[in-house]
Amino acid sequence: MTLLLLAIGLGAGVLSGIFGIGGGIVIVPALIYFAKMAPQQAAGTSLAALVLPLGAAVGAFNYYRAGQLQLRDALLIAVGMAVGAFAGSWISTNMDGDVLRKAFAVLMVVMAVKMWVG
Repeated sequence: MTLLLLAIGLGAGVLSGIFGIGGGIVIVPALIYFAKMAPQQAAGTSLAALVLPLGAAVGAFNYYRAGQLQLRDALLIAVGMAVGAFAGSWISTNMDGDVLRKAFAVLMVVMAVKMWVG
């Protein structure tokens, strides 16, 4: 299980570094399907992993050095994410796991179509 979790983190880190995606888009589905976690447990575990910003900070530093980081914007987004994560975690812990899993799948499909169509 330790190697599986390290592999999930490595994959999420690489994709985050390349695409700037949040861990939830990779970590949550991986924890649900490979580590057999409930959706709420996967979301909570993903959020806890993201609380330790070391990986993101190292990746963001490369973007900063290349002049590709808007620090003020990132800080404002972080404040919004903190409030949203609190509200979203309350909603998630009060939802049925199957409904949450399907809602997440719909979100991913909608985002994929939007990215594809442009």
